[in-house]
Amino acid sequence: MARDTIDSTPITGVAELAATLEAGCKPADAFRIGTEHEKFGFNLADLSPIPYEGPRGIEAVLTGMERLLGWERIEDNGLIIGLADPVGGGAISIEPGGQFELSGAPLENLHQTCRETNCHLSQVREVAEPLGIGFLGLGMTPTWRREDIPVMPKSRYQIMTRYMPKVGTLGLDMMYRTSTIQVNLDFSSEADMRKKMQVGLALQPVATAIFANSPFTDGKPNGFRSYRAEIWKDTDNDRSGGLPIAFDASFGFETYVEWAIDVSMYFVKRGSTYHDVTGTTFREFMNGALKGVIPDPTPTIGDWNNHLSTLFPDVRLKKYLEMRGADGGPWRRICALPALWVGLMYDDGVLDQAHEMIRDWSAEEREALRNDVPAGGLETRFRNGRVLDLAKEMLALSREGLKRRARVNDGGQDERVHLAAVEETLASGLSPADVMLRRYAGEWGGDLSHAFKDYAY
Repeated sequence: MARDTIDSTPITGVAELAATLEAGCKPADAFRIGTEHEKFGFNLADLSPIPYEGPRGIEAVLTGMERLLGWERIEDNGLIIGLADPVGGGAISIEPGGQFELSGAPLENLHQTCRETNCHLSQVREVAEPLGIGFLGLGMTPTWRREDIPVMPKSRYQIMTRYMPKVGTLGLDMMYRTSTIQVNLDFSSEADMRKKMQVGLALQPVATAIFANSPFTDGKPNGFRSYRAEIWKDTDNDRSGGLPIAFDASFGFETYVEWAIDVSMYFVKRGSTYHDVTGTTFREFMNGALKGVIPDPTPTIGDWNNHLSTLFPDVRLKKYLEMRGADGGPWRRICALPALWVGLMYDDGVLDQAHEMIRDWSAEEREALRNDVPAGGLETRFRNGRVLDLAKEMLALSREGLKRRARVNDGGQDERVHLAAVEETLASGLSPADVMLRRYAGEWGGDLSHAFKDYAY
């Protein structure tokens, strides 16, 4: 997230909070696609992580991007931590370990998304290469130890770093050593949100398997296809996971609010200061728990929006839905991930078919799928088949949805062209992690320095 929200409107109750989510409802012809991706900066000379400060660090890259793009500077305690596009709505930000993130603008079609991605990566190379910096597209750092990774100077991350070890064993790995691709999608009504949430949550492990790309930790195989997904199982289960309540027939905006306000907050921002309020739930905040603890203790809509950004279910609800299950990866997969979900979600008929596909899955089956996929990947067993079979069904539905959208590029190709990377994966039956493991055992000769060449942008 590039910039924390400031909105001083006082909160009066749960219904008002639900209304902030319901405000995201829009007609289908106004649906947009927002794609986000993260990548690891590294020194080209020795493949080490780059620091924040100095002439060859994240600060220098952000400053160079500021000069190149003319975007608005975002600061924390006087230090640049991101950039915001005042026209298109996109943003650049940094994650705790220096992961460099593009939060793309809300765009009308996937051709625009792919152009945006290619343009961004070209701009990053233009700034970073003269500094001796490259960027790596994987779901987890393959060789760096956690203690070797520099800490970015963002106040919210300092609070999170102190809190994570209290609620799980792998939260710091999530913060400092993982990266993702995700897509943000719109909904037209509460019922449409509910259906998309259910489809997204049930099929998120399938997307994890398709995009699994984190099989190495500390310079050796870790036994998983997506160790990034495994990390999320022991990060902070109060605020993450498969969100079983979303499958209740009555699930809606207020249901999500009732769940969210009982999750511990990380911080409350007053002025430029981030106050550590971990251990206090948002409901307790609403009931006056922070009177005498922070300035201006009345909860505001800005506080609520910031709290929403610190919740991490596999599909996150704001004024849109965020699909959060995929590992980071090479540029073609940055286009393929949104293509997969847009095809499923943005045609009502296809969405109905996808919902029918998952309708009779039990809560136990959904949880087992989420638990087993990080290690098993596409080979994970499900009922009488494998996740690979589910992935092929998911792909077929997505292809049909994109065909029906009929959004063509200058060459007359519709959006199905962006599914090519997924099609190749499923045709071979090998996830990106499987391919990497084969290279590691074969042509790389056990030398992971090759990853920094083969998977760099």
